[in-house]
Amino acid sequence: MIKTLNTAANAIWSSARVLEQRRFEHRYLDGDPAEVLKALDPYRTHDGGFAYALEPDGRGPTSQPPHIWQALEVLEEIDRVDPAICDHLQTMTNPDGGLPLALATLEPYPRAPWWRLDPDSSLIATAQVVSRLKHVDHPWVHTAAEYCRTTIAAIEKTHPYEAEAAVVFLDAFGGEAEAARIGELVSSQGLIGHAPDGYAANEVHHAYDFAPRPDSYARAWFTDAEIDNALDHLEHEQGEDGGWHPNWAIWTPAIDHEWNGILTLRALKILESYGRL
Repeated sequence: MIKTLNTAANAIWSSARVLEQRRFEHRYLDGDPAEVLKALDPYRTHDGGFAYALEPDGRGPTSQPPHIWQALEVLEEIDRVDPAICDHLQTMTNPDGGLPLALATLEPYPRAPWWRLDPDSSLIATAQVVSRLKHVDHPWVHTAAEYCRTTIAAIEKTHPYEAEAAVVFLDAFGGEAEAARIGELVSSQGLIGHAPDGYAANEVHHAYDFAPRPDSYARAWFTDAEIDNALDHLEHEQGEDGGWHPNWAIWTPAIDHEWNGILTLRALKILESYGRL
């Protein structure tokens, strides 16, 4: 819908970061992808990673896995990849092949309470990163993919973010039967349309969170009517400013407008993929 796109543009131009403005310009206004790269460069770290609140819930100058997967998602949008990041990833990878969610180097800096400084490997972090490097032939990719596949196979109880990361990995590396099994867990545990225990009251995950594109394995988890109802809800969630805002706790004022740009682009991409834009 043109109206949805035009009102979203208002949110992008009024409050989004330069990076999201350049991403929007590239995707919808025929902007130069080189300008997206220029906007991403300030988030790079001297050791080859990414930081500086590229993923807004982690502040500070130290490279962390969530910043890396945000960077790789940006690169993916402009059909670029950064093979050299694999060497950097090896410096923060555990012996089992997995990445922690956040490294101890983040300890001095502000961060959301759910950014646990836990040395153990995280499926969420590893799957989100390796899935965007699936075409890179590097030892890190192979070991990280094996960690993800083994970890996903062992899941017996899950939560929305873990299930979404599992599907992201399976969509990238293959595994339709395993994706169906994860979908059965998501359904049986009531993780769709309800905020699980320990989540913010509005932190609800919908069909489009699990299946942001119709070619995702997770699309098979839902009927056409369920997808349509979820997309109706997504359209309804567009704010008066034209943007989409976090449905989780705002732990510092800066993140509302920073996430606004990211989430607005995410919503537009979902609606576009399902033919609603």
